[in-house]
Amino acid sequence: MINFRQKELIEELMNQIGKKFPEIELIDVTESPEDPESLWINVTEPGTEERMLELTEFSGDKTMDILLDYGYHMLVMPTGKRAA
Repeated sequence: MINFRQKELIEELMNQIGKKFPEIELIDVTESPEDPESLWINVTEPGTEERMLELTEFSGDKTMDILLDYGYHMLVMPTGKRAA
């Protein structure tokens, strides 16, 4: 279950991602099937492999900051699906 602070952090993270990657859309947020303490932030894929690498690096830095500052483990997971 996602708590209020996690929701705030996810919203802030998606705002930061949206500024740098305006083509990215949030699909949903789920608990990892391997670890319910870890959240997967499912987003649409950027258009190119280069943008995918940039997104992976950018989101990795941001989610590491969240882990170190707040203790919440989150992963941004690009998928091919578009938000419905």
